[in-house]
Amino acid sequence: MNESHVVTENTSSPAESTHDDERDGAERYDIRAIQAKWQPVWEELKPFRTDIEGDKRPRKYVLDMFPYPSGDLHMGHAEAYALGDVIARYWRQQGFNVLHPIGWDSFGLPAENAAIKRGLDPRQWTYDNIAQQHSSFKKYAGSFDWDRVLHTSDPEYYKWNQWLFLKMYEKGLAYRKASWVNWDPVDQTVLANEQVLPDGTSERSGAIVVKKKLTQWYFRITDYADRLLDDLKQLEGTWPAKVIAMQRNWIGRSIGADVDFAIEGRDESVTVFTTRPDTLYGATFMVVAPDSDLAIELAAGSPSTEVQERFKAYLADVQKSSETERQATDRPKTGIFLERYAINPVNGERLPIWAADYVLADYGHGAVMAVPAHDQRDLDFARAFGLPVKTVVDTLAPVTGVIPVLDPDDLPELEDLDPGTTGIALAGEGRLINSGPLDGLSKSNAIRKIIEILEAAGTGRPAKNYRLRDWLISRQRYWGTPIPIIHGADGSEYPVPEDQLPVLLPPTEGLNLTPKGSSPLGAAEDWVNVPNPVDGSPARRDPDTMDTFVDSSWYFLRFLAPNDDTQAFDPREVDKWAPVDQYVGGVTHAILHLLYARFITKVLFDLGYVSFTEPFSALLNQGMVLMDGSAMSKSKGNLVRLSDQLDEHGVDAVRLTMAFAGPPEDDIDWADVSPAGSAKFLARAWRLVGDVTSPPSVNWREGDRALRRVTHRFLAEAPGLIESFKFNVVVARIMELVNAARKAIDSGPGGGDPAVREAVETVALGLSLFAPYTAEDMWERLGYEPSIANYGWRGADPSLLTEETVTAVVQVDGKVRDRLEVSPKIDSAALEEQARALPSVVRSIGDRTIVTVVARPPRLINIVTKPAS
Repeated sequence: MNESHVVTENTSSPAESTHDDERDGAERYDIRAIQAKWQPVWEELKPFRTDIEGDKRPRKYVLDMFPYPSGDLHMGHAEAYALGDVIARYWRQQGFNVLHPIGWDSFGLPAENAAIKRGLDPRQWTYDNIAQQHSSFKKYAGSFDWDRVLHTSDPEYYKWNQWLFLKMYEKGLAYRKASWVNWDPVDQTVLANEQVLPDGTSERSGAIVVKKKLTQWYFRITDYADRLLDDLKQLEGTWPAKVIAMQRNWIGRSIGADVDFAIEGRDESVTVFTTRPDTLYGATFMVVAPDSDLAIELAAGSPSTEVQERFKAYLADVQKSSETERQATDRPKTGIFLERYAINPVNGERLPIWAADYVLADYGHGAVMAVPAHDQRDLDFARAFGLPVKTVVDTLAPVTGVIPVLDPDDLPELEDLDPGTTGIALAGEGRLINSGPLDGLSKSNAIRKIIEILEAAGTGRPAKNYRLRDWLISRQRYWGTPIPIIHGADGSEYPVPEDQLPVLLPPTEGLNLTPKGSSPLGAAEDWVNVPNPVDGSPARRDPDTMDTFVDSSWYFLRFLAPNDDTQAFDPREVDKWAPVDQYVGGVTHAILHLLYARFITKVLFDLGYVSFTEPFSALLNQGMVLMDGSAMSKSKGNLVRLSDQLDEHGVDAVRLTMAFAGPPEDDIDWADVSPAGSAKFLARAWRLVGDVTSPPSVNWREGDRALRRVTHRFLAEAPGLIESFKFNVVVARIMELVNAARKAIDSGPGGGDPAVREAVETVALGLSLFAPYTAEDMWERLGYEPSIANYGWRGADPSLLTEETVTAVVQVDGKVRDRLEVSPKIDSAALEEQARALPSVVRSIGDRTIVTVVARPPRLINIVTKPAS
């Protein structure tokens, strides 16, 4: 059970609520008036500016994943930015100079598609939405430094995207090649592998992604695969384990060997990557991906025109399937024999070459050696087409220690497990058989031996392979960063000189932005036709734009000096602030954005621009906001509009509800929470101020000690709870303190007691993390100048954290008869003496005989009796 809910049941009973909220003459808590009062004050004060001259405080950089401007803010935004704001406000209270910026990830397909639908320029659609969200963010009271706002669609920003591209081009990390790419037939543009969902559909349009051969720009992220994988160790403990696991799986490093197979009728050999080179003697055929250049070449060289025609038809059919469909284990195996042969380098056997869809062009080298006895997919294929199966691993043999001599009758025969008969591949450990010099060796020893043999013969070598592929950044759309390359008539590439950046997007007048499979910029003749920068001959600009994940891969650095027009980021500011101390955002970006940002940071490190290799030191993922157990959508009829919730309950109630709903990483079902209840609680807290009658200068030490202990327990516990992201528990502790203060006012020492002021001020400081409007108003009414956000957290008095007395439960025969307030250090004898003296205990014992006394000082004592004899 959620801890906060347990506490809440005991701290906010209906009786207490009625006593405070519905009594005659109670002050009216008007959150709309409070919001209207403080918004202009904060606008003038700018309490969250970070570039304060001479500020000597230690620094913290807290960053939320910046929003995309598609309409107004929604419930997901409300959760993410409420939680990030708790962290930023907390560190400011702890005495840090906190950088907490905001901006907009404003290039991209959704804006372009929306603009096309409405007949608008994407600029108008984008900046109108930014204006709406800007206003909503101000209302939502995020503690942002509004002097550092950036938009990635501003030329002042994308100029530096182009600069980054050129730096990578200089280092050979940006390159162009023709290859099969993921094609979205609806948006008419290419997609990176990471933008194709597991079901083979586009994350943007939902269309089934197909393959298309195009010449595209790539970033060489695979050069950094090992570092991206190994450096995840630096993030263990500060990043969610789930995200780290997702990135490890996506990079997908495999250790094995590259093996060179000669091809009959071909001058060059074909290299195959395998994690099991020890099973080479069991290879009985080769499979190539039908959509690979190799397959097309081999088919074209087939002596049979019939094979050539059948291959073309098969390739066309394969291209209609997604990679996910092709990899499905229950998919019937299909393929075409190309009537070509490879030569096994270890035994000289001829291996027939097939094209089959279960092999992907971008895995390894686009070809696999098929060992059907020990690989289930190969076996399924072999059985479907009547290909030979040769067992080379005895999976019944022990793999460690001395091989014992066993009676053959004690073990099943290996022949009984023949995969060719059973249809089940022998994929386990064992010892090599039917493998010449490898016979009798275990897997690991056989792998070492065969690599030695291959290296000596010049036909193989140790190798690594990765699931990760180079980052395809070309997009055939208008609304993005133009690629700063000029193409000569002879195909040469010329980088745009840095002093000519930015390459601006042309106006949309006269351009047809409707997706048609080629870049709209190519039709902007006045823009695309330029002189060759070397000799002045006719040339053309590259018509593609960059993937918008380039924009977001380094934006955290631009926030450090967003108005600097001389450099992408100021190295002095980077040294002060970066890397980001706390990043907040959804787990949906675990692979895409986070992986790309890590890559670009490592590139910038290698280029000497930054001194760190990981962009985000700590990461917090928030869950989704659902309604009735499912994602909100108009079509489902369960859409909850944030604007409606803010109008009905107020900003603070929505923010508090988000924090109180549960651990941040859990999903929130809006049907199960109560913003109305949060609003009632905030009203109770706000009304406490009206009952405080002591002045701000009062000496708290003279106040009620019991209430002060509640206050100081909260002051002591809250920081640790915030830093471990237990925001819901902190809210519960504030509720406890509000109840304790109300009890002291109504039935204790009264509102004039110094401890009451101390408690109510502490409530206001705690609420400033979650409900800034209410807290600010309480703070002013308590006699202080705004803004409460810049007042420090108060330290707890250690003397108030130790209990002077504890409650001991007194039982007779297991039934509670009384309670005692005793010293925490009381011993068993003293506890028994006090218990037996209680009139209630004397009555309960009566004339019964005491058998034994079970004492657990200082909390419990149980007197066990029996009837008198």
